[in-house]
Amino acid sequence: MTARVVVAGASLGGLRAAERLRAAGWTGAITVVGDEPHMPYNRPPLSKEVLAGSAPFESLAFTPRASAADVRWRLGTRITAARLNERVLTLDGGEELAFDGLVVATGLRARRLRCAGPSGPGSGRHTLRTLADARALRSRLTRPGTRLVVVGAGFIGCEVAATAVGLGVARVTVVDTEPLPMLRPLGELLARALLHRHERRGVRFALGAGVAGFRGDTRITGVALSDGRVLDADVVVEAVGARPNTEWLEGNGLDLTDGVLTDGHLRAGGLAHVVAVGDVARFPNARYDSVPRRVEHWSIPGDAAKCAASTLLAGLAGHPPPPDPFTPLPTFWSDQHDFRLQSFGAPELGTGDIRVLHGDPAGDVVVGHHSGGHLVGVVSLGAPAASAAAARHRARLLSQPSLLPQGAAP
Repeated sequence: MTARVVVAGASLGGLRAAERLRAAGWTGAITVVGDEPHMPYNRPPLSKEVLAGSAPFESLAFTPRASAADVRWRLGTRITAARLNERVLTLDGGEELAFDGLVVATGLRARRLRCAGPSGPGSGRHTLRTLADARALRSRLTRPGTRLVVVGAGFIGCEVAATAVGLGVARVTVVDTEPLPMLRPLGELLARALLHRHERRGVRFALGAGVAGFRGDTRITGVALSDGRVLDADVVVEAVGARPNTEWLEGNGLDLTDGVLTDGHLRAGGLAHVVAVGDVARFPNARYDSVPRRVEHWSIPGDAAKCAASTLLAGLAGHPPPPDPFTPLPTFWSDQHDFRLQSFGAPELGTGDIRVLHGDPAGDVVVGHHSGGHLVGVVSLGAPAASAAAARHRARLLSQPSLLPQGAAP
């Protein structure tokens, strides 16, 4: 029987894993299983170009590399359970799918608020994680006179608010329990500058308060806040984070506390035949410390797939993993209104020591985040020139010595 690797998850991480397996020399069968009906597509434009109506789906779909042309795609199919020691997956409908090696790339799903009030389809409550989500939300935002409340002032929340203002939505209000938008990843200096830029473009903020409940019978009419305020609303976007899709892995002895815990080579649970990639993987990064973390940045699935493919093929051959652990330099960007946030490194680890490297927070600015005197992240806010200035620090970040104590291992 031909050996087979199954990739669980048909998003960017799943696609890159299949491609990297072929590039690493795997000649056996590869089957990718995904619950969405679409081939892998680019998700960052969902909150921007797709929501704005300027990008059709065809422009989002990734084209698999020629080396992966023989990969079998099982789309619209959900994995419901796994028996990792037996190397068997159970699909919805009861079918069982055997594998020799497994790549876990099932990603995330949007979190939902548990509040009293209208809920379900047609209630006016939306999330934004999939193409279907973006299409449904756009159909509501393009109606005249819409009053939008975005719950959550993180990446998605701020991007949706910016896009909604651009669409001409009558009133856009962002709610968050934090005192500033994107405070945790950016720190106070840039978060305050971001707040002012949004406010100047018409976005309102209700900060320092959570959602106590929703008003209305079958449809949203308002959002009640924990401080007693009530915001009128026709549409609510719940941008309050995401949950890893790991339920199907329960019962296998894995640490699923927050995603799939892996070692520094992306092996799950110490199993040589199981690796994890993308948003669902919680791994240590020896570039910074030994703390395993999930990293929800666009660059991570592709970077992780290369390491995971080498690790998995070594394990299937009975060999140890390659000597170098996975130590990516995380990168993210966020387009909001007419400006961009660009980041290299792990700025969230250095919000206690932020120094302006170029420019001024009132205009285009680049700041450095430091931990123990080491530069751990660089973030820019402003025009393309600011992003280019931030990118010039990438080599410096890559050359920084590990923050792990000498001799420590992740």
